Amino acid sequence: MSPRLQPLARADLASVRAVFTDVDGTLTTGGRLAASTLAALERLQAAGVPVVLVTGRPAGWAECWARQWPVAGVVAENGGLHLAFRGGRLRRVYAEGPLVRARNRAALRRQVAAALRAVPGARLSSDSAATEVDLAIDFAEDARLGLDAAEALAAFLRARGVRAVRSSVHVNCWRGRFDKLSGVRRFLRTEWKAALSERDPRYVYVGDSLNDAPLFRAFPLSVGVANVREVLDQLEALPAFVTRAPEGRGFVEVARAVLRAREAR
Repeated sequence: MSPRLQPLARADLASVRAVFTDVDGTLTTGGRLAASTLAALERLQAAGVPVVLVTGRPAGWAECWARQWPVAGVVAENGGLHLAFRGGRLRRVYAEGPLVRARNRAALRRQVAAALRAVPGARLSSDSAATEVDLAIDFAEDARLGLDAAEALAAFLRARGVRAVRSSVHVNCWRGRFDKLSGVRRFLRTEWKAALSERDPRYVYVGDSLNDAPLFRAFPLSVGVANVREVLDQLEALPAFVTRAPEGRGFVEVARAVLRAREAR
């Protein structure tokens, strides 16, 4: 284990008020949401600790999760928009206005099409049809392209001014000045009239992949589930703490630790 990663047991979680978490490889285990992980989300909600999902997945998925899962909202498409209930209605808040989104979307489609032609076997993720802002190229969900091809795709797109970052299954691509961190900041400001401070003890972030790096850097209480070790040498910023178990079981560890710390206050 890297000496910079502390075990979760050393985290001071006594003041935690909310949990922000990635989905793929963090809540899911082998691509599925286990009953134990869903139960952990429900226990947090029942204890008054809201959970906000922060994902590269499309707005279409985010709407389903926001309506049906025990969560307070979803930051989707790597910060391109978030969804939350306000005044009894599910509302969408975008990082950019409609004209900018339309212009960026058209340019993105052209550039991603060129990337797909440049890398043999590359294809859009099956859920890209449900996106509104970004697009995703599948390298490890239904496709089996491998990490070298994923990096080649990301490099091709970055050279053309596209933001491209790898999740655990996709290369997420977008044009615009946003990422997961700016999406979380917008959610806090818009929905809770709050802000994330430099040494903030109120919020935990849990993740596992390269597109989580901005949040690992910004959250003092950032936690990597154990499978984050697979990408430590590629992360621009490391989490402060790490769980013993990978994927969804690692998230269950975090939920238990937060609830225990609240009970001990």
